[in-house]
Amino acid sequence: MPVFYSPVPHNVGNVGVGPAYAGTSHVDKDRPSACGGLPCDVALHMLIYFNMFYLPCWWFSSVCMLQVKFAYLPGYYQGLLISGIALVTIVEIVRLYLGYFGNLHENVAWLCCFCVLTVSFQLPVLLFFVTDEGVLILPLERAVHLLLLAAALAQIAAAALALRIMTRKLTLLFHLRQIAKVDSFGHAASAGAPALGLGLAYRRVTVN
Repeated sequence: MPVFYSPVPHNVGNVGVGPAYAGTSHVDKDRPSACGGLPCDVALHMLIYFNMFYLPCWWFSSVCMLQVKFAYLPGYYQGLLISGIALVTIVEIVRLYLGYFGNLHENVAWLCCFCVLTVSFQLPVLLFFVTDEGVLILPLERAVHLLLLAAALAQIAAAALALRIMTRKLTLLFHLRQIAKVDSFGHAASAGAPALGLGLAYRRVTVN
C-alpha cells in the first residue's frame, strides 16, 4: 500500500547536514568548528566570553561607587541599589552559564532561558541604573553600566539569530530522519524500492 510522509523543505540542498542523514540518529559533533570542535554561533560565543571576563570588573566598580555615594542616598534608594547589584550579579552568572553551554551544545531550551533572563531581569535593572538620576549616577558608574547594557543587547540580537538557525536546522533534521526511517522500511520490505532523491519535494514508497 502507498505510504506518504511530510514534504522535505525546498532548501534541503543548501544546508550542510551530510553526516546527520546517512542513517544516523544524532547530530554529528565531530565536524570542524570555531567553538572547540562543536557546532555553535561564533558571534554569540565571543560576546558571552567577553562578558564572563567583564563581569568581575563591573561588580567591583559598582560596589566601589555604591560605597562612595551610599551616605548621600535616601533609604529606599540604598535598598534598591543593593538589591539591584545583587540581582544582576546572581542572574548574570546563571545567564552566562545557560548562554555559554546552550550555544556550545546547540540547546534551544537553554538559549531561550538565556534570552528570557536577559530581557526580564538584566535590561530593566541596567536601564534603571543609567536613567534614574535619583541614584546619583557617577561617571564611572554610568560607563560600566552602559557597557554591560550594550553587551546584553548585542547578545540578545546574536542569540535570536542563533535560535533561528538552530530551529531551522532541527526541523530539517527531523524531516531527514523521517525520510531515512521510511526509506529503510521500504528497502527492507521491497528490495526493488528506488533510491532516495533529496531533490524531490516528496517521496512515495510502495510497501508490499
